[in-house]
Amino acid sequence: MIVSVRAPATSANLGPGFDALGLALALYDEVTVETTDGGLDVTVTGQGADVLPRDERHLVVRAMREVFAVLDRAPPGLAVTCHNRIPQARGLGSSSAAIVAGVLLARELVDGGRERLDDEAVLRLAARLEGHPDNVAACLRGGATIAWQPGPGEVRAARFDPAPAVRPVVFVPAQQALTSAARAVLPESVPHADAAHAAGRAALLVHALTAAPQWLFDATEDRLHQPYRAAGIPASTRVLQQLRAAGIPAVISGAGPSVLALSPVPADIVTGGGVVRHDLAVDLAGAVVRTGTLG
Repeated sequence: MIVSVRAPATSANLGPGFDALGLALALYDEVTVETTDGGLDVTVTGQGADVLPRDERHLVVRAMREVFAVLDRAPPGLAVTCHNRIPQARGLGSSSAAIVAGVLLARELVDGGRERLDDEAVLRLAARLEGHPDNVAACLRGGATIAWQPGPGEVRAARFDPAPAVRPVVFVPAQQALTSAARAVLPESVPHADAAHAAGRAALLVHALTAAPQWLFDATEDRLHQPYRAAGIPASTRVLQQLRAAGIPAVISGAGPSVLALSPVPADIVTGGGVVRHDLAVDLAGAVVRTGTLG
């Protein structure tokens, strides 16, 4: 049996929506799994091909094993092929794409898997493996999402379509950054004024994304996490400052170091080398499962 998943890149936070808001981007990793008579074979091409493991440590495989354990059934062997386009450790949801792909692939490979592990259970499991729900929610559902946790082990996500005027442009610096390191610089508490600012801007951001794109610049202003991370990602901070000085609604993508603009960017705005630009669309479908390889 051969199953493939196309999983989109994602950008979390979108400025003030820390650990809650996510946006799916039309940049995809494609993973194909074929059941075999035994063993594990992992092939990786594209982004991360020179560093990612080819054994049980690979994140797609780890996610698949979690599902097999939940469903108490697994094929005798697996041949996994990953074609990665999402930059690794750049704040664009590469780990979420791998987790989502692995969970969906494993569910598809088990008879009755969709009935025994429904979409809400998939979201909960993927969020547990990732450690936070914002990226995996957007990767699974597509469009823009608001994710929250009503209680321990619980995850919910609401999805909406951004307005056509939302045109993502991503700037990817050469520097990599780990989410764990980016979280480590955040303070245990923030001033009440900054918390109130974040709440107001996050609420405005949902309205701006859907109905009032002219307010995206104000809505993406953040005091909750980006200022604390700025010193550790100087190239990203420079790009962010250039974009916002030009009136473009731009944010650090997830934990960084990529920078996400939510409207078209003139070619001469961002200066300096070492930054790769991607003009993208919003992905509206989320992760797509297909039988057979993807074309």
